[in-house]
Amino acid sequence: MLFALPPTPIIRLGKFVWTTLWQTMMSNMAPSDKSGAYIRPQSQFRKTIGTEPDNPHPPAEGRYQLFVGMGCPWAHRTLVVRALKGLENAISVGLVVPSPNDGMWVFETPQEGCQSLPELYRLAKPGYDGRSTVPVLWDKQKRAIVNNESSEIIVMLNAEFNHFAKHPELDLYPSELKTEIDRWNEQIYDAVNNGVYRCGFAQTQIAYDRACEELFSMLDRIDRTLEERRYLCGDRLTLADVRLFTTLFRFDIVYYSLFKCNRRRIQDYLHLGSYLRDLYQLPGVAETCDLEQVKRDYYGNLFPLNPGGIIPSGPDITQLHHPHDRDRFGTATGG
Repeated sequence: MLFALPPTPIIRLGKFVWTTLWQTMMSNMAPSDKSGAYIRPQSQFRKTIGTEPDNPHPPAEGRYQLFVGMGCPWAHRTLVVRALKGLENAISVGLVVPSPNDGMWVFETPQEGCQSLPELYRLAKPGYDGRSTVPVLWDKQKRAIVNNESSEIIVMLNAEFNHFAKHPELDLYPSELKTEIDRWNEQIYDAVNNGVYRCGFAQTQIAYDRACEELFSMLDRIDRTLEERRYLCGDRLTLADVRLFTTLFRFDIVYYSLFKCNRRRIQDYLHLGSYLRDLYQLPGVAETCDLEQVKRDYYGNLFPLNPGGIIPSGPDITQLHHPHDRDRFGTATGG
């Protein structure tokens, strides 16, 4: 079938204009180095919850709130740990959604007198002009941001609220496994958690090829590891699994196509596929997974990657409910 195309000068002009606009938008949305590789900025609020006498943020029931976007994998980590620990009554949740025209997170319902997440950041720190990201662990009593780094928030949720948790016996970061958990986290963060973004936000072929190779090399390695153990660190569920899960859940839904991570799907892996089903079927976890919001947030709001804003109808994720057979390694433990 032949398609009628515009005259050559119009095509060339269109490509030049779009490429220039694309590079401008990408530089603001996803800063890169000289090779065109995506560089993720660091989180700015890094305080902790603790019982030390001089800590202004002691553990308490009902004092803290998580602000999350359901499409965001980093925020999703905090919801998973909150569910696994049974902290729903102790820590409330406020939802934000991306505004495609304004390029920011906005509240579904106003919070602390704020309509948008940047307003909340400026409430906590007047004059703040940095990135306003989720998740946010918010101290309602002091009207302050405690922390906006997901990897640190989940450690606090795991350890500092046991007096209020339904499952205080569950320890996702046990001392005897910390070295192994930290090693997995470091490797998986760069190659997988951030690796999918390095693929999707790459601005040169070289940067994309490097990120894609590292991503699938690590996924292949994880798949081999899971052939012999139920979870990354053995028969015990840990924060390393939580951090990997939220990326795996989104992989076949958005990263495979939108971010060009299309060598293979997670469900095509023999062990990673069943591992994902195992984690998804843990009590409370599926309720933290919002397929439609994930698709809306990525396909509907990442304009430089999907200018038409068309949201695909699939994929079908009913396979996540299929038997996983991971319990052949033994009953999962966490306490």
